[in-house]
Amino acid sequence: MSGRSWALTPAVHRYLLENSLREPDVLRRLREMTAKMPEARMQISPEQGQFMALLVEMLGARHTIEVGTFTGYSALAVALALPDDGRVTACDVNSDFVDAGRAFWEEAGVTSKIDVRIGDAVQTLRSLREEGGDEQFDFAFIDADKGNYSTYYEHCLALVRKGGVVAVDNVLWGGSVADPDDTKPSTEAIRALNRTIHRDDQVSVSMIPIGDGLYLARKRG
Repeated sequence: MSGRSWALTPAVHRYLLENSLREPDVLRRLREMTAKMPEARMQISPEQGQFMALLVEMLGARHTIEVGTFTGYSALAVALALPDDGRVTACDVNSDFVDAGRAFWEEAGVTSKIDVRIGDAVQTLRSLREEGGDEQFDFAFIDADKGNYSTYYEHCLALVRKGGVVAVDNVLWGGSVADPDDTKPSTEAIRALNRTIHRDDQVSVSMIPIGDGLYLARKRG
């Protein structure tokens, strides 16, 4: 028994993967391809992808949105968990990154489930709301530029239905959020959003120490 969460040692992390990870081969190969890229640090961990897929299953989700797709590991993990008529609206500013993962989506047979929106994500979210998207999504995942995190959260919270979940990545930021000497804009932006979510009585919350920290906010009815 332990009174607090703790960081995983390499041995414990390996044990966790060996005894819980059920990563489809196509996801593994996409992850391994992405790991060779200079920007590989933007890739979520496989256990986080599996956790998000489980959340989607538990929510009975059909419509999801993600802000920040990169090479599409998270989009693929979620799409595989959705029913045949499910849809991931995937927002990213870099088409080259997204295109790098498309072959894996095609191989997995989920390309029709992933609606890619290339462009400024704030404008994409505004457009979705203007099109009547408020409370039409079951799950939202935010993993993009940190300076706009608060804006992304505001729009995604409006877009998810009551009972839906907004998941925000990188909320522990490698531990930097707990370092008072770190005042970089990205760190301050994450701290500000963490405070906002903590105080937001529209949602039930839990910050999960998985990957680089995942904040879950369930929209109350």
